[in-house]
Amino acid sequence: MREMLVSRTFRLLVMAFAAVLALGAAACGGDDDDNGGGGGGGGSSAKSIKAGLVTDIGGLNDRSFNFLANKGRLDAQKKLGVETRVLTSNKAGDYIPNLTTLAQQGFNLIIANGFLMAEATNTAATKLPQAKFAIIDYSAAALKDKPKNVEGLLFKEQEAGYLAGYLAGLWAKDNNAKVVSTVGGQDIPPVDHYIAGFQAGAKKAYPGIETLNGFSQEFIDQAKCKEIALDQLAKGSKVVFAVAGGCGLGALDAAKEKGAQGIGVDADQSYLGDYILTSATKHVDLAVFNAIKSAQDGTFKGGTDVINTVANHGVGLGKIGPAGQQYAAQVRKIQAQIAAGQIKDIPDTIK
Repeated sequence: MREMLVSRTFRLLVMAFAAVLALGAAACGGDDDDNGGGGGGGGSSAKSIKAGLVTDIGGLNDRSFNFLANKGRLDAQKKLGVETRVLTSNKAGDYIPNLTTLAQQGFNLIIANGFLMAEATNTAATKLPQAKFAIIDYSAAALKDKPKNVEGLLFKEQEAGYLAGYLAGLWAKDNNAKVVSTVGGQDIPPVDHYIAGFQAGAKKAYPGIETLNGFSQEFIDQAKCKEIALDQLAKGSKVVFAVAGGCGLGALDAAKEKGAQGIGVDADQSYLGDYILTSATKHVDLAVFNAIKSAQDGTFKGGTDVINTVANHGVGLGKIGPAGQQYAAQVRKIQAQIAAGQIKDIPDTIK
């Protein structure tokens, strides 16, 4: 009898293990093992949790939005000693399976990276209320079913855009440039916020300057953004602000090709060369890190939003390039005024 019980227990364990393996293989995207796809790290004695990240379709090598989110995951793995995993999404249809896979594998927090993942996050969080979710660029209150296990991680991109635009306006005024421009990816709120702020900042620094804008309606194909930027440059633009993830690299390449100034987005893209006037930065990495930390220390609050601003260092400017150094002190002053609330009501809608 005892031998039969042991045998039966062994068979159940084997079956359970096989089910776990099958579940792990069900993810529609994939782990990026070269970027620390799993495992814990660091020597933290804090509570051990599992935190997962699901990327948008731009991929981990977009050198912008997804890259930063993954950096935040890796930082948390290293500094907090948590176990992490990233699943990449190759198409929009991967969002729900990827989010669901992590939840079913017992991950304590699953982070959806991007506005476009709102519907999928709402679906997964509603069906799996035992898991905690966070979503970049979307308010928890705006989700269709308002699940109480989702935290929104939002940014005042318009503040970073304003700073970049103000610097662009100062440079344009001194260099007889009458036009500056923006190349957006998809026409969604986070992109619009950047562009609206940029236009307002440029016009504040240089009243009367003309601002051009175009949308590629995607975040991957660099050729599409480059074509839009080349058209803007042909119309007299001397500064191009790329707000389009990986696609935006094409717009910046166009600026370099035509001897204009480029402005990067999300990450500090000064590494591209001296023609980068600055970058409007958005610390997605810090937002991801802090969300994981809150899940670890018990301060995570589903149904609420965390707002990242200039004042709390959630957005700002990257390195100012050689062409903009003479304006650095002026821009820092504007940054301090935004942080102090002296400059407010920066527009977040494109006029």
